[in-house]
Amino acid sequence: MSEPTLGVVAIGNALVDVISHADEDFIANQRAYYSMEKGAMTLIDETRAVELYSQMGPGVETSGGSAANTMAGFASFGGKGGFIGKTADDELGKIFRHDIRSLGLRFDTQPLAIGAKTGRCLILVTPDAQRTMNTFLGASVELSADDVDENLIAAARVTYLEGYLFDREQAKQAFAAGAQAAHENGHRVALTLSDPFCVDRHRHDFLGLVEHHTDILFANEEEIKSLYMQDNFEDAAAAVSDHVEIAVLTRSEKGAVIVSGGKRIEIPAAPVEKIVDTTGAGDQFAAGFLYGFTEGLMLETCGKLGALAAAEVISHVGPRPETSLAALRSKAA
Repeated sequence: MSEPTLGVVAIGNALVDVISHADEDFIANQRAYYSMEKGAMTLIDETRAVELYSQMGPGVETSGGSAANTMAGFASFGGKGGFIGKTADDELGKIFRHDIRSLGLRFDTQPLAIGAKTGRCLILVTPDAQRTMNTFLGASVELSADDVDENLIAAARVTYLEGYLFDREQAKQAFAAGAQAAHENGHRVALTLSDPFCVDRHRHDFLGLVEHHTDILFANEEEIKSLYMQDNFEDAAAAVSDHVEIAVLTRSEKGAVIVSGGKRIEIPAAPVEKIVDTTGAGDQFAAGFLYGFTEGLMLETCGKLGALAAAEVISHVGPRPETSLAALRSKAA
């Protein structure tokens, strides 16, 4: 067992986010033609990514990916961490590398020299603040077990796995390698289910990952119901309590529920003056929770930090905090 020097190392998709506002008619038309699902994530190919980008309005471009966004929030709280994810050796890949390192995070994954371009997520935000995501995974899905730096994993209290990455067999092998390295060093493994459609596609594998390799599970209400094929949230929450040490279940305006050791902790949603864009809410909740957890705080305080971080990110466009989250720490006491 090694003494950790980092709080969290995440394994996830290395993407560049393009965020633009759209009206309901645009989403409806796109859904009819391209099977776009409002409020969810749809995987698209490179041709579709180019077509959709040309039809989007003015947008904000930023380095993204769910787990990378969580790590940005974690660093904003003052946490030390790292990221493992695959980019291409292209301009977007260089931007991603510069951005994540500028946060103070370790990122040493070798870029893909030949093949797919760096992935990107095209995000359409409707007036109700819902985000509809269209993701070209590109080079990110080329991540393999060979890219998992076991020394980096060994240095972290928590290894955080992004469910969105789970679409390729070699990514599953990377998850297994990361989880094994973490547990061999006496550290914890956290998993975010990411999206109910991810769960639907990979339910059997996700169940195995949750039951046998996960200590801390992050899921929203729809994801946890999908995982256990339950219509009722309470039934799904009861089912997961037998499989992980800690389950962190977010419920939008209803707040969150933390289930651990037979106990249930209710976390109210933090107040926000106006919801502008829900992109990144779950990612930042995880950031706040993981920061508190790696600092040894009580689970209720961890949940409050998550709620505060989620409230900050939904008050503006974009999936990463615009102000220092370290200033929120005293509010969770």
